[in-house]
Amino acid sequence: MRRRDEVLGRRFVRMAKARWRSFCLADAGREPLTYGETLVASLLLSGWIRRRAAGERFLGLLLPSSVGGALANIAATMAGKIVVNLNFTAGAEAMDAALARCGIGTIVTSRIFVAKAGIAHDSRMVFLEDILPSFGQVARLRMLAVAFLLPAGLLNRWYVTEADGESPATVVFSSGSTGLPKGVLLAHRNILANVEAVCRIFDVRSTDVMLGVLPFFHSFGFTGTLWLPLLAGLGVVYHGNPTDARAIGELAGRHRATMLISTPTFCAIYARKCRPQEFAHLRYVIVGAEKLRAPVAAAFRERFGVTLLEGYGCTEMAPVVSVNRPDSGSAGGVQRGAVAGTVGQPLPGVTAKVVHPETGEGPLFGEDGLLLVNGPNRMMGYLGEPERTADVLRDGWYVTGDIASIDDQGFIRITDRLSRFSKIGGEMVPHLRIEECVDDMLGESYRCAVTSVPDDLRGERIVVLFTDPGLAAQALWDRLTRTELPRLWLPKRDDVLFVESIPTLGTGKTDLRAVRQMAIERTTLT
Repeated sequence: MRRRDEVLGRRFVRMAKARWRSFCLADAGREPLTYGETLVASLLLSGWIRRRAAGERFLGLLLPSSVGGALANIAATMAGKIVVNLNFTAGAEAMDAALARCGIGTIVTSRIFVAKAGIAHDSRMVFLEDILPSFGQVARLRMLAVAFLLPAGLLNRWYVTEADGESPATVVFSSGSTGLPKGVLLAHRNILANVEAVCRIFDVRSTDVMLGVLPFFHSFGFTGTLWLPLLAGLGVVYHGNPTDARAIGELAGRHRATMLISTPTFCAIYARKCRPQEFAHLRYVIVGAEKLRAPVAAAFRERFGVTLLEGYGCTEMAPVVSVNRPDSGSAGGVQRGAVAGTVGQPLPGVTAKVVHPETGEGPLFGEDGLLLVNGPNRMMGYLGEPERTADVLRDGWYVTGDIASIDDQGFIRITDRLSRFSKIGGEMVPHLRIEECVDDMLGESYRCAVTSVPDDLRGERIVVLFTDPGLAAQALWDRLTRTELPRLWLPKRDDVLFVESIPTLGTGKTDLRAVRQMAIERTTLT
């Protein structure tokens, strides 16, 4: 049983002591750090945060996926702060809303990063370029001696703020792809439970190296590429731009990366631009946040010889709910771990069920319904929004808003999102089903998005946006009319639109609000 005082910072201290000389952190801008060096730097920075942000409950971090970003997260956690990794891709309005919601008084960032990202200066900002040089040689040597000589128990007692697993660790603001971002409050036990469950179903080794390309403000990045490697004793190499395939391939090859957590969108870029030898050591590539298209999976497997393992999660579940995994077993039999087109089976400790979307009756087996999930990784709630929290928690179950089915082996198949339906002529029309049909007609490098716009006669009408310049809109519409899609689901001829690109969020997800706005503007013009 996990100890009540088990928190992220204390668990890291114990791992760092055990793996003192082993590789811990790296990025393109600095030499790799060992676990011992990472511990010393984190303890120094943690002391500075305690002094600078005394009395502040939340601490804002405005940093890319990098060694500096990881050190700031570790140090803030050790200092007992609730960490808020700010989404710098969401725009000033969303970031200001997050700062106001948490009442953040201090933002730890980088002067170089702020200038490069074009982020406006804020009086609450303090810069790593100023903080780190303030630790003199004597202070560094003293902390090195303390960290090396003291056992983990004393380090935790004297240098890590006392807390328990039920206390909040972070606020992760949702991507806002369909509405205003929500502040998801996650406890230490939520993150720890998710890390432990993932490690139970994958053959995680001390020699593994994680390739960290997801931002820390993304829940998969925070749990999967920040805390999972730190708590499992792995090395991790970061790059702040997940679309920079050339740099990512070079880092993967240099550090012999064996694990990658990413999105299908980013993996499609790597399949086109990275060299096979750069990903030659990959053992596991887990993808989520959006549906994995068959052409992307096939292209990645053909180029690198690695099968993409599709998973599913929500920020509210810290975030992993289910994942496909390699088959396991011996000569006596094989247990199937993956089924194409599904998002795998629930993690150990996580339960899932499907119920009727309107009546809540269930569980339903082998048929579509509303997906509900529960487990030790379920969030504490939405920060400062008890009514919104109550709306999504039903007798302890988190209501995902996704339409899914669960087969007799427990594999979950996501078929659509409840919010991604249009009511046309009194019938609910699923956007994802139409997207899947259009995807099959596009080249593997191209994308589509389905949305709806207001319609005076039927309330709403479907609009299809696609990026394949070699396919005429008329030809795509003709093909759609010859599919088995119901006539009511088909867009009008003039509502199939070529666009240069599909708007995406910094996490790689389709920006559904921007897609809808684009469709409204384009259909209004026509």
